[in-house]
Amino acid sequence: MKNDRLLWVDDEIDLLRPHILFLQAKGYEVDTVSNGQDALDRCKTTDYDLIFLDENMPGISGLETLAQIKDISPTVPVVMITKSEEENIMDMAIGSKIADYLIKPVNPNQILLTLKKNLHRRDIVSEVAQTGYQQNFGKIGMQINDSLTSDDWIELYRRLVYWELELEASDSPMSEMLSMQKTEANNAFAKFIKRNYFDWIAGMNPKAPKADRPMMSPDLMKRTLFPLLDQGEKVFFLVLDNFRYDQWRVVAEEVAELFTFEEQLYFSILPTATQYARNAIFSGLMPDQIARMFPDLWVDEDEEESKNLNEAPLIQTCLDRFRRSNTFSYHKINDVAGGERLLAQLPKLMQNDLNVVVFNFIDMLSHSRTESKMIRELASTEAAYRSLTLSWFRHSALRDLLKELSERGVRVVITTDHGSIRVDNPIRVQANNGEINTNLRYKLSRNMSYNPKQVFEISRPADALLPSPNVSTKYIFASGRDFLAYPNNFNYYVQYYTDTFQHGGISMEEMMIPLITLKSRTPRG
Repeated sequence: MKNDRLLWVDDEIDLLRPHILFLQAKGYEVDTVSNGQDALDRCKTTDYDLIFLDENMPGISGLETLAQIKDISPTVPVVMITKSEEENIMDMAIGSKIADYLIKPVNPNQILLTLKKNLHRRDIVSEVAQTGYQQNFGKIGMQINDSLTSDDWIELYRRLVYWELELEASDSPMSEMLSMQKTEANNAFAKFIKRNYFDWIAGMNPKAPKADRPMMSPDLMKRTLFPLLDQGEKVFFLVLDNFRYDQWRVVAEEVAELFTFEEQLYFSILPTATQYARNAIFSGLMPDQIARMFPDLWVDEDEEESKNLNEAPLIQTCLDRFRRSNTFSYHKINDVAGGERLLAQLPKLMQNDLNVVVFNFIDMLSHSRTESKMIRELASTEAAYRSLTLSWFRHSALRDLLKELSERGVRVVITTDHGSIRVDNPIRVQANNGEINTNLRYKLSRNMSYNPKQVFEISRPADALLPSPNVSTKYIFASGRDFLAYPNNFNYYVQYYTDTFQHGGISMEEMMIPLITLKSRTPRG
């Protein structure tokens, strides 16, 4: 293993001999020069891992030397050292993208700290992350076995996502162990849902409400948006289709520049698919209730019509049912042009009490990853999938909209209808009558063949407040990383869909999803 090589540039370099010896004793190779020109000559012939650069030197100044070093070696970290505490000097140095800034007289510990930050940070972070996860491994395992309530599962899922992101940032080999632990957790989570889901749905009955059931899709309007509207707030409700909690965590830092926020998780209903979950959000009703009360607004699975054409009318039915007179708009953004049109309308939209905006990019990315070899390469791992989400957000109409809303002091609620999970284990299912939907994570049909031990079966859809197109219709749901595959052309089907992101079934990633309430950091004028 090679020692890190440093260059120290200072016109009083002889006075720094104790520091040089200290660094050499720590294993660093240190070259020294007393002026900017010699520093530039050295940089042309030697590759350095870090450069200490005095700001105030005769001849070529420290800032001038810095600019020329960046031309020669643009990636080498440069630590500026100066006697001056003048703010403009600091601003110029920082503006020139220095790695750190030290004020003379410096001591050995300051020097060692800046070396650790700039040269050894990744190794230190990796070591700390691995040690932290190893210490928490047993506790997480106990949580998986002991999680008896929805709140327990929310806490566990937060913990798993936290460590997933920590280990990812440190490129740790422990990530594989965490992946195995997530699989174990999802297996236990599926059993938890099977035990409790029907009770949760029964608890939605206003005549016999269940106090300890979690917040679910039909609760969002009443429990989250209406209280804000009652406070006289202008509210933008942003629904990011297919947006997982881990994706929220990687964009949260960007959002935090504009807003303070309150973060919580809630549970999507089954199926964890847009037709069911998003319509439940906007209507405040379960799918079967929508189909019975507003048959013109519900589209059955076997109909070719788009399943989400009636979202604006469903929002109106929710407002009417609660006897609310709030004005609202509804927009669905599928591309950049749509986002630009929305931003252009913002002054007019500010006249509404509520503005609902659906962003489809992440769902489009998920589907494109299945269908496009190029996108599959770009999003080859969970980390890459999150990275693409972050890149999109930074350059999206959503980011521009949030910036505008922050400046206007508008309250914003961000959520999703469901998440998705990467699947790799096929489960055979066949519709004996030939009539079956195409989703890979749930199926409904009158007559299906499958192994009931491998799925969550709902033989009486009314018990889960799901529509029943036929008297004998059943629903089945895949869990964990399973997906439902047809026996016909089975090998091709499995190869095509293995390692794709799917939704509709039972997993932590699909069902436990983010709900974020944002408050602008910009004071209202």
